[in-house]
Amino acid sequence: MSQAIDSNGKKIYKKEQSFNTFVSNLGTDISVQKERTLKSLTLFVDSSDEKKRVDVVQKALCDLENSNPQAVDFKLTTPIADEISKLSDEDIPRYIYHRYRYDVYPRKNMLDNYPPYLQIEPTSICNFRCVFCYQTDVAFTKKSEGFMGSMDFDLFKEIIDQCVDKVEFFSLASRGEPLICKDIVKMVEYCRGKFLGLKMNTNASMLTEEKCHAILSGGINTLVFSADAAVEPLYSQMRVNGKLEKVLANIRMFRSIKEKQYSKSKIITRVSGVKFKTEQSMESMRDVWGELVDQICFVDYNPWENVYDAPESNVDKPCSDLWRRMFIWFDGKANPCDTDYKSHLMVGQQQGKSITDLWRSESYESLRQAHLNNKRSNVEPCRRCTVI
Repeated sequence: MSQAIDSNGKKIYKKEQSFNTFVSNLGTDISVQKERTLKSLTLFVDSSDEKKRVDVVQKALCDLENSNPQAVDFKLTTPIADEISKLSDEDIPRYIYHRYRYDVYPRKNMLDNYPPYLQIEPTSICNFRCVFCYQTDVAFTKKSEGFMGSMDFDLFKEIIDQCVDKVEFFSLASRGEPLICKDIVKMVEYCRGKFLGLKMNTNASMLTEEKCHAILSGGINTLVFSADAAVEPLYSQMRVNGKLEKVLANIRMFRSIKEKQYSKSKIITRVSGVKFKTEQSMESMRDVWGELVDQICFVDYNPWENVYDAPESNVDKPCSDLWRRMFIWFDGKANPCDTDYKSHLMVGQQQGKSITDLWRSESYESLRQAHLNNKRSNVEPCRRCTVI
């Protein structure tokens, strides 16, 4: 387990600092992207009449102009610079506005009318049973319990239509494997041209040529392949039901289609693994995955498997995700986190409600206040969780 320890000796999981290791093969020069960003932001501040956005962009601009990185709230990291490198100069202010909200608002417990990040679940069903995942909980995966299903395309469209120009950062993934969803091709195609920060997470076991074309011609900006090792039997010991050989073949297929038919695609590809065992090596990951993807990383392990049976964590700091992201499950349930994978904390139902209504709902606000007022220990399952 690679969780951090706070000053009081408590195990905590810092959500905004979850990268254990991050390597980029894109060769992005952060200083070059910073100069592009400063010019674009300055022009936007000087010429735009969108007061709210100008105010936020101005704060980001001031931070980026500050020569003391320790005295600022916002700065460019390698992952951010990689994303900016794929944007036109005109799109940078729009990106920075939303990126600032994602990075800084949760740290300062700030809110506006939309979540900085929205995770939409095409399906809760998964074909893997990874050892560190709640898919190992048979009470969750048993069909009769009602947690398994796929999102209706009309509901998906309803969510997307509400969020254009309001929410920029999305993931098409949550509790399940998105490529299982029968409508995933239509979903990806419907997002084309709408967002700057649309990400999909997949274990890559169900990639097909049709799905590769949909992803490469659709609205996906970052495609994350979830893989924790580059050798067997380590891979299949953690990604139970998965076969490394098949996953490698599928990702090679994706790369080949991209190179031959979508050579101008700006999609970023990443292999992301959970740092769970000491045998996992970034060196071996780079040896195998380095020629296939743009980025490789490990994220810190957090005990997601079954928070409901976990001991009390005694963590009293507020969870930053309450100000960072909202999840919408396949059936329209809106939830504040995916650690609570059985929706004990559900804040409402998407159907017939706006994203703002859900994000600023009374139940969501009450939950945030409980965390701010040192009453996290009164909330189930927050009192068992270590995320801050």
